[in-house]
Amino acid sequence: MALELVKDKWVNAVSVLTIGATKEEGGSRGRIVKCGGEESLPFLFSEGKIPHRPVIAMEVLDVEPDDWPRTLTSAIGPAIKNPVEWAQKCESEFKADLICLRLAGAHPDAQNKPVDQLVKVVKDVLKATTIPLIIVGCGEDKRDNEVLPQCSQAAKGEKVLIGEVVQENYKTLTASVLADGHSIIAQSPIDINIAKQLNILITDMSMPLDRVAINPTVGALGYGLEYAYSIMERARLAALSGDKMLAMPFISFVGYEAWRAKEAKALVLEFPKWGSELERGITWEALTTTAFLQAGADIMVMRHPKSVELVRNHIEELMRG
Repeated sequence: MALELVKDKWVNAVSVLTIGATKEEGGSRGRIVKCGGEESLPFLFSEGKIPHRPVIAMEVLDVEPDDWPRTLTSAIGPAIKNPVEWAQKCESEFKADLICLRLAGAHPDAQNKPVDQLVKVVKDVLKATTIPLIIVGCGEDKRDNEVLPQCSQAAKGEKVLIGEVVQENYKTLTASVLADGHSIIAQSPIDINIAKQLNILITDMSMPLDRVAINPTVGALGYGLEYAYSIMERARLAALSGDKMLAMPFISFVGYEAWRAKEAKALVLEFPKWGSELERGITWEALTTTAFLQAGADIMVMRHPKSVELVRNHIEELMRG
């Protein structure tokens, strides 16, 4: 007697988020990126449609990073000193789907760059590239509220993804993003209830559901990945079961988390039995990313070009069904 595979039937789908606008749409991008739209759990094509493959954004900082390991900075090369050249390299050489521009230089404890300089970086990156753009701040709420609304206005018409907003500080940036026609990243601290509440607050300001991405705050391999995975899985199950306030695509900043891990950046002289630090770092980022793909991640923000290549090939295999 043949056994029949049990299939779940879902009543809802994840909303489709569109990033970027072509010239015909009032922007300057060569193409747009659509993510989300899943009607089933990740890569279960027999249970529902998965119309858009997960996409990879490569992270670019407006200042040269001083805390990245040599194995990571050397892969990017001299372009790491110039955000425009760095972004161009991510597009032309590393074949990223999107650029994620992190305005780290805005932080008061870093260079505390003036707003006009930061806005110029955004404009210059948009002018020098053709793929869609994600803009994230420095992570200091007060400073981001000064900088990001100006960047939002400077990128008006480009339909960029901007963030991040949190439950205690969402009104200023949400209003700017809404007015300028962009989409927003809602960050929650690995908590499904806070994620839902923040989405409710944002949409109460008239932000459409299909212009919100959830950052559930992930961890790296060996550093809380399992807990973050379970939160994402619970949120996706709730979304497919009908909860529209959790039915948004996930964005995961996996590169940031993976390259903070000791195992990814410790020198081989310190831990000779661990093997090459280059191979370790690349593997740590790639495995962290592939795990979150299975949790439902739609946008992966990554750093090392070799990790990007490995994950891109993995996505292509998964999307063959």
